[in-house]
Amino acid sequence: MAATGETQPAKHQEVGHKSLLQSDALYQYILETSVYPREPQSMKELREVTAKHPWNLMTTSADEGQFLNLLLKLINAKNTMEIGVYTGYSLLSTALALPDDGKILALDINRENYEIGLPIIEKAGVAHKIDFREGPALPLLDEMINDVKFHGSFDFIFVDADKDNYLNYHKRLIDLVKIGGVIGYDNTLWNGSLVAPPDAPLRKYVRYYRDFVLELNKALAIDPRVEICQLPVGDGITLCRRIS
Repeated sequence: MAATGETQPAKHQEVGHKSLLQSDALYQYILETSVYPREPQSMKELREVTAKHPWNLMTTSADEGQFLNLLLKLINAKNTMEIGVYTGYSLLSTALALPDDGKILALDINRENYEIGLPIIEKAGVAHKIDFREGPALPLLDEMINDVKFHGSFDFIFVDADKDNYLNYHKRLIDLVKIGGVIGYDNTLWNGSLVAPPDAPLRKYVRYYRDFVLELNKALAIDPRVEICQLPVGDGITLCRRIS
């Protein structure tokens, strides 16, 4: 009970709910009015399957999935990369947005999680667009950096993986995305913890990765090679458009 005697609203139970909106009712309105009525059946099915997984908070939220799908269409993306796949909700959103000959290089250290969503991705008819690679992303990115044919070859890259390596990813991805292309970094508002006082009662993993996210945000803000826009969608997503 609050000090006023009023009952506090229950925490939103939506899988992937990371919205920083103060009103859960307003977030539910967005989902029910704009997101769920337009959500493809395959994405709905994958979202519901992921909800049963013990790590379901790792999934991309439905509103962010809708945003990514529209963004990819707006920039006419065709060759993309995703670092951090989990069960594949954002991957499916991307695959549905790309033309039939579009490609996604999908990197994740856990193929088992990806295979949870794979039957749904296959049923949606977009599995042929995905080149899944299991293992750490950095060694593969280094190989690509050493091959000039990959320089400037990606239209869009989405990163939702280990936050302590975000800056390491950026140092490599900036050469792999084309000029005019976009890199999206997920979780850049990190549970709202970036402005929390030093003694705030944060969960252990939130506190551990907080400094890495802060470091990334500072670096992106002064990187002259990109234009940026940080959006409070999901847990925060920063879009970087390469300009040089």
